Amino acid sequence: MRNTARITTAVLAAGALTLGLSACGSGDDSASDTDGPLIVAASPTPHAEILDYVKDNLAEKAGLDLEVKEFTDYVTPNTATEDGSVGANYFQTQPYLDDFNKKNGTHIVSVVDVHLEPLGLYSNKVDKAEELKSGATVAVPNDTVNEGRALQLLAAHDIITLKDGVGTSATPSDITENPKKLKFKELEAAQTPRSLDDVDAAVVNGNYAIEADLKPAEDALVLESAKSNPNSNLLAVKEGNEDDPRVKKLAKLLTSDEVKKFIEDKYDGSVLASF
Repeated sequence: MRNTARITTAVLAAGALTLGLSACGSGDDSASDTDGPLIVAASPTPHAEILDYVKDNLAEKAGLDLEVKEFTDYVTPNTATEDGSVGANYFQTQPYLDDFNKKNGTHIVSVVDVHLEPLGLYSNKVDKAEELKSGATVAVPNDTVNEGRALQLLAAHDIITLKDGVGTSATPSDITENPKKLKFKELEAAQTPRSLDDVDAAVVNGNYAIEADLKPAEDALVLESAKSNPNSNLLAVKEGNEDDPRVKKLAKLLTSDEVKKFIEDKYDGSVLASF
């Protein structure tokens, strides 16, 4: 039986930045007690699923007491890691983490890369990207890094052109050529797949695509390439906790041959191991 605590984060996310960052040292003692369970905050799919596989099949033999807490937003897992409510998190990429630390004064660091979830463009109205009509509306994630990734994806497939050097900080204002005169609707990343009936297309993060029963390898009109991709999802902790023996055990298990096979078998190309 899955022993996963699902957290509804609508309220938590709203108060996370104002309360979470001021609560350093006031979190759950079990999260920072190296003799207790390692509590890991994770997005439901595929992160918590991968952690549950580790918990159910590998952790006991490795001497790791693992507890998984699911969060549905991209803010609370970091603030909970910062304030000690959880001992680690697994949901984000390095560019997102760097941007979050810079904007919020947090001290979260990467431990190990685990997998890549290719970002894709999806539509319920057209079968090919070139079929998008002039003036079509495209939903994109509204957080800095994922919006930049979304626009870079469109630029890589010659749908738009961006200013040189903007990278993952790109916004619609950095578009220099837009032949189809596309309009961009900025939404919280989790909302992008739910918008598909209301927009002409949407750029959706891999984890949210899978949760919405989309198959990135089959359903995406265009998909991020895994080659030389800096956006692997990683295990992260608050700075200073990298040498926690529980974290080291989990890092080793997450990059094991068993987990690689689990990812390959379960996600069939929609999630790719990064190790």
